[in-house]
Amino acid sequence: MTVMIDAAAFLCDLTGIMAEPWAEVGIECWCVDIQHSIRRDRQEKRGRGVINFVWGDVRSWRPPEGRRWVFAAAFTPCTHVSGSGARDFAKKGGYQLRDALEMFEAGRQVCAWSGAPYCCENPVGVLSSIPHIGKPDHYFHPHQFTGWCAEDNYTKLTCLWTGNGFVMPPERKDPLLGPPDDRIHKAPPTDDRANIRSATPRGFSRATFTANCLVARQRLAA
Repeated sequence: MTVMIDAAAFLCDLTGIMAEPWAEVGIECWCVDIQHSIRRDRQEKRGRGVINFVWGDVRSWRPPEGRRWVFAAAFTPCTHVSGSGARDFAKKGGYQLRDALEMFEAGRQVCAWSGAPYCCENPVGVLSSIPHIGKPDHYFHPHQFTGWCAEDNYTKLTCLWTGNGFVMPPERKDPLLGPPDDRIHKAPPTDDRANIRSATPRGFSRATFTANCLVARQRLAA
């Protein structure tokens, strides 16, 4: 009898923040991104589990066999569809829009295929206006989850397309914090600006895990 390993997939994930709480309880996590080394996979211990950082293009990555997927998430690039870059859309033309759509749909396909609860994240932009994509299922700002991480007291309206029983976590704010700031919008135009803007808020990560771990356990029991 083949022993299946409980695993979670995080596509286009450089930081591993979304994977951390899953790994801590013993789930094998896979963070796939073209910014990881293509020649050497990296594995980091987190609590009772591990996070595997591997190179991969979301359009061609093949999930490892022998896994029972309990959660999945995709954070496909938003550079060509985010509202913050609207002034450049005409110059970029349709080809780069096509690339963004292709990667988003590839990520959503993998997540849906997993059979596990999933979310596909992208900031407010043109995706939600395309009928083939559809409107987001949920929206959130990082500051809505400062009860999990006080450092996330900032604004960045983010869209989520979800499926397979994903549970949107309830808002949990730290009442002692002041108004949220707009650090993301004021981020200087450095080489790593895109990575800074796209990093997953740690509070949202913890809240999502807490809201969906029960769904994952019920899936495993079934």
